[in-house]
Amino acid sequence: MQTRRDTLKHGAMVLGLLAGSGLFPHYAQAMNKSAFDAKSINDALKALGTAAPVESKDVSITAPDVAENGASVQVTTATALSGVKQLLILAEKNPTALVAVFNMTDSIEPSITTRIKMAQTSNVFAVAVLNNGRTLFAKKEVIVTLGGCG
Repeated sequence: MQTRRDTLKHGAMVLGLLAGSGLFPHYAQAMNKSAFDAKSINDALKALGTAAPVESKDVSITAPDVAENGASVQVTTATALSGVKQLLILAEKNPTALVAVFNMTDSIEPSITTRIKMAQTSNVFAVAVLNNGRTLFAKKEVIVTLGGCG
């Protein structure tokens, strides 16, 4: 009798084989390792090949003023602009600055809510990379009382 765990394990193996076979090339390109390894926000944005970001009221970020536990901080980023290529979340004082990259299409509403880990109190940036080459951001300081990564 096959257990649920066995089924999940076999399913993951099949997906891994399919992704490695070239049938799903977008999975192979999904992660930019140098961007996720970058220690600073500027280095992460440079590794992603984005233009210099400009602060804009067209990009919003919602996060708590105080996060009691940095292991799980809810962050929402959104924009009403059209032509959004990517939404990024970066935490200034994390060991690696880039927290998340969400690839967008015109059929996806550019609004993301997720939970991130934060090492300590710092600014969190929401960045919208547009198809026209512009890069816009909003930031919010989140005070972390118990660090979640190190």
